[in-house]
Amino acid sequence: MANAKIIAAKQQAVDEIAAKLKESTTTVVADYRGLNVAQVTELRKQLREAGVEFQVLKNSLVSRAAGSVDLGELESVLTGPTAVAFGKDAVAPAKILNEFAKKNEALKIKGGVVEGRVVDTAQIQALANLPSREGLLSMLLSVLQAPMRNVALAVKAVAEKNEATA
Repeated sequence: MANAKIIAAKQQAVDEIAAKLKESTTTVVADYRGLNVAQVTELRKQLREAGVEFQVLKNSLVSRAAGSVDLGELESVLTGPTAVAFGKDAVAPAKILNEFAKKNEALKIKGGVVEGRVVDTAQIQALANLPSREGLLSMLLSVLQAPMRNVALAVKAVAEKNEATA
């Protein structure tokens, strides 16, 4: 029979993982087999700088936590060694892991959770290819400014034409 302390510790770990799954905007599940210590350290450093938490977790604990927060479909990607990146930024975990996977073929993205929906590898990679939040905001700003800029140019052209005829 299992020790009560061990069961309590595992339940606490499941609760912590479930809380992280709920709080995170984007969670990426990856297979890290084949990465050496230096590569994992570099990956952790990049993720930490972006405010992303990266942990190697037991599949059974992640599976139980996912089930407790209605993300049972996540169980399909929980095979083999699993590392999980929890991020509050929607794009950062996917972008960093995708870029790292391009340089280091040993890292394989399995899938993840984006805003409460379980997604596959292709969707994580599509998310990684989006511009950053600042980039998206600057694109939106330029789209919003374009009509005003065109009106200003038209008024200026009319004013210059009137000056030339006067």
